[in-house]
Amino acid sequence: MKPRVFRSRGAWILGWVWLVFAALNAVDLIARGSLPSSLIAGSVLGVLTAVIYVTCLRPGIVLRQDGVLVRNPLRDAFIPWGALGDVRVTHAIHLESGERTVRSWTPQVSTRELTRSARAGSRDVSGGRNAAHAEALAGRTHAHWIAEQITEEAARGRSRGGDTAGAFSLTWSPVSLAVVAAALVLVVVGLVAAL
Repeated sequence: MKPRVFRSRGAWILGWVWLVFAALNAVDLIARGSLPSSLIAGSVLGVLTAVIYVTCLRPGIVLRQDGVLVRNPLRDAFIPWGALGDVRVTHAIHLESGERTVRSWTPQVSTRELTRSARAGSRDVSGGRNAAHAEALAGRTHAHWIAEQITEEAARGRSRGGDTAGAFSLTWSPVSLAVVAAALVLVVVGLVAAL
């Protein structure tokens, strides 16, 4: 099975738009900038790029052959299919494994989205197919759909004889920590350049 990745589409697009913007600005700073203002601007650009990477590009839910991986900004949580309990949606997707609960950073569900979804499902739509479609979507959001995908894949994973002995694991992401450390170095460089 090829891993399936679920994330916030808006955040993903924002992240890539920012990376293009940052790259163009970095080229401009190198080509036409002057010290120390270029170092300060570059530091700010680098810190914002680190924040965008950690909060927009990295987070996601990955459905793998052996379980579900939740990538939050700084940490990864892995739950084998046999250890996955309840999957709930509030304003985020919550995955339970024994006594532990993982809250996924993405996709988030706003109250406005929940209200709009409930309102769309409660409209009186004439026509059998549209009415059935509206009823199926009543009170559901993209996050609810992803939660269903996780639950269905967990059932398939268990029926394939997935790892029932595996346990929940929570680890720091080395890449995210390196990005945050680089951002801190850039802050120091920017402060030194400003002096």
